[in-house]
Amino acid sequence: MEKIMSIKIKSGKGFMKAIEIVKFGGPENLKVCKRAIPEIENNQVLIKVEYSGINRPDILQREGNYPVPKNASDIPGLEVSGTIVDKGKLATKYKIGEKICALCHGGGYAEYVAVNQDHCLPVPKNFSMAEAACLPETFLTVWSNVFLRGKLKKNESILIHGGSSGIGTTAVQLSQYFGSKVYATAGSSKKCLAVKKLGALECFDYKKCKFEEEVLKFTENRGVDVILDMVAGPYINRNLKCLREDGRLVIIAVQGGLKAEINFGYLMRNRHTVTGSTLRPQSDKSKAAYTRSLIKNVWPILNKNKIKPIIQKIFSFSKISHAHKALEKGEHIGKFVLKI
Repeated sequence: MEKIMSIKIKSGKGFMKAIEIVKFGGPENLKVCKRAIPEIENNQVLIKVEYSGINRPDILQREGNYPVPKNASDIPGLEVSGTIVDKGKLATKYKIGEKICALCHGGGYAEYVAVNQDHCLPVPKNFSMAEAACLPETFLTVWSNVFLRGKLKKNESILIHGGSSGIGTTAVQLSQYFGSKVYATAGSSKKCLAVKKLGALECFDYKKCKFEEEVLKFTENRGVDVILDMVAGPYINRNLKCLREDGRLVIIAVQGGLKAEINFGYLMRNRHTVTGSTLRPQSDKSKAAYTRSLIKNVWPILNKNKIKPIIQKIFSFSKISHAHKALEKGEHIGKFVLKI
C-alpha cells in the first residue's frame, strides 16, 4: 500500500519536511521546516528519500563557507537513497517505483529531492538503503580523484590522509581491492587499527609521529605514487617530501588552510603533479561521466559484496544537529547517515 501511495506523488504538488539552515553558524541553526515538493525538469526524477549521507561539505555550507550554486537547492544534502515517485519526459533510465541512490545538487536533507537521472545509481545487491545512501558523493569523489585524476594503478602505492573518514575508508578499500599498496593517516591508535583492518599496510597516527618520515621508512625512501589529501595548508610540503618521482598529489579539501609556499624547483626536479577538485561545482556532463565510469568499474565489485561502506551511526531526522556535532567532533570511523 505504501508503494502504491508513494508513486501518486507528483513534482511541484504538495509539501514536504526538510532541514534548512536558518542562518550561518553552528549545528543549532539546522531546523526542520516545511517546503514545497520540488518540481522536476525533463531529464530528472523525483525521489522519495529514505536516507541521506552526511558529509563535510554540508558543514561548510551550514557555516557559510561553501556557497550554494545558483541552480542548486539551498537545502543541504549531497547523496540519498530512496524510491522514484515521478520522472520527467526524457527520464527513461529508471522506472517509477524503482529504488536507487543518487548524487544530489543539494536538497538531500528532505523527504523528496529532484535529481538528474544521469546522476542516479542502482542499489547494489544485498545493500541496505542506509548503506546505499553512503555511496554516491563518497564513491564518486574517491573514484574521480584517486583513479581518474590521480591515475592510481595496480602495484602503485598511495597515502590516504584521514583514513578513518567516510572518504578515507572508501579510498582504502577501493585502492586495496585494485591492487595498490595502501598507507594512511588517522588521529588515534583505535582509528589506525580500524584502517589497517580495511586493507592499509600501515596507518600512522599523525598526532604522535611525522607521517612523511614514516612513509619514507616503510617505502625504503622511495615514497608513494599518489597522495589523497584533505588538509592542504601545512601538509603540502610534507606531502611532497614523501611523494616519489612522477608522483601525484590530489587535494580534495583544505581543512588545514587555503595557502602554502612550494619550492617549484623541487617539484620540477621530481616531476610532481599537484592537482585537485571539488565535485559539486562541476557540470552535469562531468558528473554523469563519473557516474557511468563508477557503475562500470566499481558496481560489479559492490554487487559481489567485496566492499561495503562503513556506517558509524544513523541519526533520526530531528537529530540532524547532533549528527553535525558528531561529524565535527571527528571521533567516528566511516559515515554518519540521516534517516528521513
